[in-house]
Amino acid sequence: MAKQIGENTKITVDLKTIGLVIGGLIAMVGMWFTLQADIALAKELPEPVIERMEFDMKDELIRQTIMDTQEDVQEIKETLDKMDERLYDLQKDN
Repeated sequence: MAKQIGENTKITVDLKTIGLVIGGLIAMVGMWFTLQADIALAKELPEPVIERMEFDMKDELIRQTIMDTQEDVQEIKETLDKMDERLYDLQKDN
């Protein structure tokens, strides 16, 4: 039979468990305030300065990637044209 919970229900908890719960709660609150302080500090820090050399290197990398992609697309087009010609020849023979 299930027990009913009411005004006369007694729950026993030892001091060790209460201490662990309170300690865990204090640790979580401490981490929360530390995190909030770190966020506030990060908002006040100056933005990082991007040097011209870094900008040029990133720009060149992007341009090189575009060129490589363009070359890959050109190769794919050539392969597709060859496949189209072969398919046309096969259909023409039938």
